Amino acid sequence: MSPGFWNWDWMGRNADVIGDRLLQHLILTGLAVGIGLVIALPLAVAAYRHPRIYPPVAWFTGLLYTIPSLAALAMLYPLLGLSTTNAVTVLSSYTLLILVRNTVTGLRGVPADVKEAARGMGYTDRQLLWKVEMPLALPAIVAGIRIATVTTIGLVTVTALIGQGGLGALMVAGFRRLFPRIAILLGVTLSVALAVAADGGLLWIQRLLSPWARRTRERAT
Repeated sequence: MSPGFWNWDWMGRNADVIGDRLLQHLILTGLAVGIGLVIALPLAVAAYRHPRIYPPVAWFTGLLYTIPSLAALAMLYPLLGLSTTNAVTVLSSYTLLILVRNTVTGLRGVPADVKEAARGMGYTDRQLLWKVEMPLALPAIVAGIRIATVTTIGLVTVTALIGQGGLGALMVAGFRRLFPRIAILLGVTLSVALAVAADGGLLWIQRLLSPWARRTRERAT
């Protein structure tokens, strides 16, 4: 590594550019995971309520997950061009398999005696879902959100190839010698830091929303 690799002067003069790329990375990640949740949760609940539809749902979301990101971006180019919509559509599709599987797994893991007790108290199917099953499935659901978020943060960098890459744009510019080489390392470092921070934040939210799970672990130890 050459002495001039750490170009602090360039970083200081381009702090606004770096901040804009970081913000774009956050927005793309948030939109992708948010839209993925809006689509995946109803699919997962339907698949849980009607087990026959789970295999085709899992197959379709699995198929989307196997499509290479560059190929997916290219496939949507004739329809959506080099747009944010293209990037978010592709990124959202990769979250569906993880979110659906984790949600269904969490719902299936709710103890039968707990559900029977709730029904004995007169809970309707809707009340059972939202007051009993979803809260108890929350750790598995949040675990899926954590995996989807970290995965999406990594995938966002690929969308730099269509001009929507957030921190990936710093890396691409560094490789093309449009920016000093420090831009490559800076993009990688910030992406990793963002993934670690997001995972830690979501874990904290999970513990905050499901204190009973923490108490259960404490009693077990």
